[in-house]
Amino acid sequence: MAVEVGSKAPDFTLNDYNKQSVALSGFQGDKNVLLVFYPFAFSGICQGELCQLRDEIADYDANDVQVVGVSVDTPFSLKAWAEQQNYTFPLLSDFWPHGEVAKTYGVFNEAAGLANRGTFLIDKTGVVRFAEVNQPGEARDQEGWKKAVAAL
Repeated sequence: MAVEVGSKAPDFTLNDYNKQSVALSGFQGDKNVLLVFYPFAFSGICQGELCQLRDEIADYDANDVQVVGVSVDTPFSLKAWAEQQNYTFPLLSDFWPHGEVAKTYGVFNEAAGLANRGTFLIDKTGVVRFAEVNQPGEARDQEGWKKAVAAL
């Protein structure tokens, strides 16, 4: 079961593609967070979604929203992908223990060993304001969370 709107977002610490620790709680009080779980780097739908986030990053910055991507990929593959696609927001590795944070958020696909497309908007106090889960082959409609961002 995915984390629900109105609940406190579970805290976590994961390494980014530079192997630097990033904690969700580190943004509390300072930034809202758009937490975007995706199945794999270098995959078509994931790349399209994250490139749209990259291209619209100024809109998120203007609303004090930190975009954070999370997948079960290694930091090494995330770094190569971020450099190739020019992503400027953190991509975090939920590689080991495999999918532990995705499991906490209720978006881990045990059968496939990957994160489903979970999207969570977390406000500055750590409360989930938007939550949506899409299956691996199902692209997200980003308008839903854009409306939630505008309502913050």
